[in-house]
Amino acid sequence: MTAQPDGPDGPEDRLRRFATIWSRAVFPVTTTSSTRPEFEAELLPLARRLSEVLRARAFDAEAAKAVGAALVDAHCTDPEALSRTLDCVDAYLVLYCGEGGDQEDLRARSARMQHAMAAGFAQALRERTLAEQEAIAQAALKAQGVVAAALHASEARFRAVFEGAAIGIGIADLDGSILQVNEALTRMFGLTDQAMLRGNVREWTHPDDAPQTWRLYDELVRGEREHYHLEKAFYRPDGTVLWTNLTVSLLRDADGTPQYQLALMEDTTERRLLNLRLRYEATHDALTGLPNRTFFFERLEKALGAGEGQRFGLCYLDLDGFKTVNDSLGHAAGDRLLVEVADRLQGCATAPGEMVARLGGDEFVALTTGPDTAQEVDDLAERIMNALLAPVSVDGRELTVRGSIGIVEGPAGERSAAEVLRSADITMYRAKSAGGNRYELADPEADARAITRHGLTTALPAALERGEFFIEYQPLVHLGDGSVRGAEALVRWLHPQHGVLGPDRFIPLAEHTGLIVPLGRWVLEQSVRQARAWRERYGDGADPLRINVNLSPCQLTHPGLVQDTVDILERAGVTPDALCLEVTESALIGADDDLLKPLRRLAEMGVDIALDDFGTGYSNLANLRRLPVSVLKLDRSFTQSMQQFPADPVDLRIVEGIVSLAHGLDLAVTVEGVETGAQAEQLRILGCDTAQGWYYARPGPPDRLHQLALVDTTG
Repeated sequence: MTAQPDGPDGPEDRLRRFATIWSRAVFPVTTTSSTRPEFEAELLPLARRLSEVLRARAFDAEAAKAVGAALVDAHCTDPEALSRTLDCVDAYLVLYCGEGGDQEDLRARSARMQHAMAAGFAQALRERTLAEQEAIAQAALKAQGVVAAALHASEARFRAVFEGAAIGIGIADLDGSILQVNEALTRMFGLTDQAMLRGNVREWTHPDDAPQTWRLYDELVRGEREHYHLEKAFYRPDGTVLWTNLTVSLLRDADGTPQYQLALMEDTTERRLLNLRLRYEATHDALTGLPNRTFFFERLEKALGAGEGQRFGLCYLDLDGFKTVNDSLGHAAGDRLLVEVADRLQGCATAPGEMVARLGGDEFVALTTGPDTAQEVDDLAERIMNALLAPVSVDGRELTVRGSIGIVEGPAGERSAAEVLRSADITMYRAKSAGGNRYELADPEADARAITRHGLTTALPAALERGEFFIEYQPLVHLGDGSVRGAEALVRWLHPQHGVLGPDRFIPLAEHTGLIVPLGRWVLEQSVRQARAWRERYGDGADPLRINVNLSPCQLTHPGLVQDTVDILERAGVTPDALCLEVTESALIGADDDLLKPLRRLAEMGVDIALDDFGTGYSNLANLRRLPVSVLKLDRSFTQSMQQFPADPVDLRIVEGIVSLAHGLDLAVTVEGVETGAQAEQLRILGCDTAQGWYYARPGPPDRLHQLALVDTTG
């Protein structure tokens, strides 16, 4: 039977159980005067808030920080209280409050909550500490007068003030000899009264002493200063370090002559360790322990801000094929792989000025700094590549690890950290595009091209919506009688900054982003409408000019190709035989029946299919029989040798053989790139059917084609 929300195992009951576990874990390290059940009642609304943050649609970091701050208000000021709280949240919050949600997502959300809670706790504790420090400073000034008066008045009053203080108090003469210490001070140092009284203040030095520490001390004992306040470390007998907020005041006798020095100390060791831990967690990757993106940017900005003559070198590493490991073996295996890679990278950057960091995912960076980094960064990249050679053992499997590295090196002070990292990122992808398992050096020109490509890719969707694309048409001429039989539609982009861009600049980007499908549909629709306009211009009795439209390999696999084509033809009122779809030879090499099925359906409807760029691939000519094509378009490379007279006889025989083969299979032959009358005549003699090229016309607006259709284009 399903538990009801208010039943013994409903959400509210589970929430209360979480609050109970939380209170039991934290109560022993609190300073509250409440009983444990009363303390649990205080934690219950905080637990409810955590549950709400865990299950909210959007993550609310401020709410989680507020819970961390509320712990301080609930007298959970001991760092151990925070540590136990985070352990409880990690172990039990998803278990008791995450029912029905995606467990992996909830655990990721829980981890983010813990970081936010720790930040809120640290901030609240810091604010309270600042308030306490101010109170201590004021108390020190008051104590100065009180203790001085007590010394002069009566031993009893002095003892009451001295021993009853909650903070450590010590009194020394002006030579530094320690005269009196209270119990709180001896506890802090872990020494007996006798041991401390044999010491001298000047022995209490520490390597981390601030530069002004002993200057202020000397000014005080000379009577030039009444008091000073600072943070100071001391060694304990067991070798551990005691950190304190220290206030030292000068005590004068009744005549105003300096007589003693009074020190008041607050133990801040635990709080400092907590702050260091929080700082470490904020600047280091939780999985690998490497510095994270935040820490790396701090170091990179420092390196780029170094003085004249200083340089930097940066290696940006992305693992090749890491996604496959995650998908096939799971995220746990992927994490173990990343930890092993991080350990190896750590061993590659051990020299002064070198560091390794994890930016996120499977992306790492290595930085080297100094006056001569050109050679050092190359050596660093080599060490990284060598470190990845040995397989990594994960769950009994030997995994091969490879990586692509982009290297940027240069003088400090010329570029921002963001610019350097972008250049390294672009260069890394250039290495990956070249096959991976290699490193490449940054190239400003290649960077500029990549940035331009990125800008064009980003602008593509809006360009289609704003109507920045247009179509030019290049005529297809019959070689026998010189008549215009049709035109190829060629899409252009009128870019606001870069001017008119040809398809070679943006079609690959559209294919990469998937925008090629809506863009291709738009080109087809515009071209078919133009075919209809031409037909109406010639009159109802004339055959329509055939329109040729290029089809991207990505469009071939789109399930809506056939239906889109049928709908466009029907809306325009154009018969299928007025349309020819051009598909590159490379797209159909080794194509299976599933890929050819839509082309066969279109061919059966009466749409012509042309095999574009024929002769550039390595297709088996016997495969032509199984392809649903009716036209071969010879690549322009076949016509280049015909610009000279006489033409190369070998090239002529190749073209003649292709034409003969095509006609034997009942295929028409179109030739691209015809630039001279000699080429056109030679191709006519060889039996080619139609041609296109600058000899007839460059691509242009649709009206140009109408003009050409009314004259004899052979001159």
